[in-house]
Amino acid sequence: MERKLRTMSNTGSTLIRILGILLITTLWLGCGGDAETTEQPTEPAPASNAVQIPSFDRDSAYAFVAQQVAFGPRNPGSPGIVACRDWMAEKLEQYGATVIRQDFTARLYTGDQFPSVNIIGQFNPEKSQRILLAAHYDTRFMAEEDPDVGKRDAPIDGADDGGSGVGVLIEIARLISAHPIDIGIDIIFFDAEDQGQRGDGANETWCLGAQHWGLTPHQPGYRARFGILLDMVGAKNAFFNIENVANLYPHASQVQELYRKVWNLARAMGKGRYFQNRQIPPIIDDHYFVNLLTGIPMIDIINKPPGSEAGFGEHWHTHDDNMNVIDKNTLGAVGQVVTAVIYRASTGNF
Repeated sequence: MERKLRTMSNTGSTLIRILGILLITTLWLGCGGDAETTEQPTEPAPASNAVQIPSFDRDSAYAFVAQQVAFGPRNPGSPGIVACRDWMAEKLEQYGATVIRQDFTARLYTGDQFPSVNIIGQFNPEKSQRILLAAHYDTRFMAEEDPDVGKRDAPIDGADDGGSGVGVLIEIARLISAHPIDIGIDIIFFDAEDQGQRGDGANETWCLGAQHWGLTPHQPGYRARFGILLDMVGAKNAFFNIENVANLYPHASQVQELYRKVWNLARAMGKGRYFQNRQIPPIIDDHYFVNLLTGIPMIDIINKPPGSEAGFGEHWHTHDDNMNVIDKNTLGAVGQVVTAVIYRASTGNF
């Protein structure tokens, strides 16, 4: 069973046992197939003329991805991840966010422990109605999928797997600064997402930052109307799918409805080549633990091309995950859709 590619199973670990009844719902997945289905979209209601949606700058997002890669690999304990943390916090503050650094210790399945930090940027912290946007910023500590066996133990650049989601969200932070929004927006950059163990029964070895935040949010009783996770959103010809999470969470219907609304909006905006109505089994990613631990409906925009041998593109967990794989058009498509979602939501049109 592989992270991000696998159908989820009951791991039986301490964290999940604590959640008891919530995990019983995952038993459905044991007999779930990988069959893909399609569904006909319905056009979203037109936005009110009062909704002013800023134009997402794909070149700016690309530059933000390139800056992260310039720091070097951002695996736990590396100089690159320390520099990236400071840079992200500085950019969020520059764009007017209240920044919170949530420290925790990431205990990897290898036995190693690393000081880790979730970076949270709050826009309009006084607003009770909030939307959560998230991405992970750490990069894989090894390249186990690389065709060159001699390079598999070296950490990767993570331009797409880590860098792309952060780049898009930093650009959205810049847009909020230039175009104030009448809703609370929380941008969370999760640490220690991509350091887990491949194989069955290892679900909880992934997404350590999201697990920590889900159990101890940055504010007691934190709630958001919904959340959107961005993971691997920068590759050329990316393909974003709809998870079938039926029976996975008590609020699974809300998650499915959120997928439907975002994908329909994307298609109405002419982004259907990326946001296609193909259903896939659930994926272990940061949003899974946010859903499970907080009950906040959260979806995952993640590239999983049909027919890809590696499941998430041929560059996934290899040294080919560098700036050569990043496509400005993909960054622009994802960024513009997410921007439209939050600005429409701010005026009650989503």
